[in-house]
Amino acid sequence: MALKIMSARMRHFLRGALLLPALAQAQSAPPGQDLGSSVLHLIAALAVVLALLFASLWLLKRLSAPRGSAAGFLRVVAGTAVGARERVVVVEVGTTWLVLGVAPGRVSALAEMPRAPLPAEDAPSQPKDFAGRLRALLDRRDAR
Repeated sequence: MALKIMSARMRHFLRGALLLPALAQAQSAPPGQDLGSSVLHLIAALAVVLALLFASLWLLKRLSAPRGSAAGFLRVVAGTAVGARERVVVVEVGTTWLVLGVAPGRVSALAEMPRAPLPAEDAPSQPKDFAGRLRALLDRRDAR
């Protein structure tokens, strides 16, 4: 019985403690406060959050970029998927190309060879814009 009385008193206290600040704020707010100012505050807060997000992303990119001589020492030349999560990657290290097998949690050296010039493409280069790609696809389809 004492537990029931205590819990009832506690519930009454908690309701009062939680509702009093909201009630005081509602009474202190000016009656002429319009919706436009609260929307303006919301948009300003959103702009600040987005600005902080972009600034932190820029800073993260800037800090993770390699610097000095290490920036040009290692370069991925080519890569292709050979499975759902497996890839074969050619990495240029100085004047040597390393052929690596990359799987989740494991990188294996498959071959090592001297740096070679990249083969030139025999096919004409693909257009970069959408209209050019669409025209090329339609020309190929009409040629069949």
